[in-house]
Amino acid sequence: MATIKADLGMCQGYANCIVGASDYFDIDDDGIVIVLETEVPDSERKRVEEAARSCPVSALTVVEK
Repeated sequence: MATIKADLGMCQGYANCIVGASDYFDIDDDGIVIVLETEVPDSERKRVEEAARSCPVSALTVVEK
């Protein structure tokens, strides 16, 4: 199983991640990413990795636990 890591200092609130995986990512009132689910099952990994890669400032990564 993989885990989502977010660099909140890098996040600029583009929200691209939400388009690909709104069940894993959201944006707070300050425009910073919120990781709703930190653990990613293998069946969802490809979709969540694509959503994380869509971040223009590379604030999100999916790593093996």
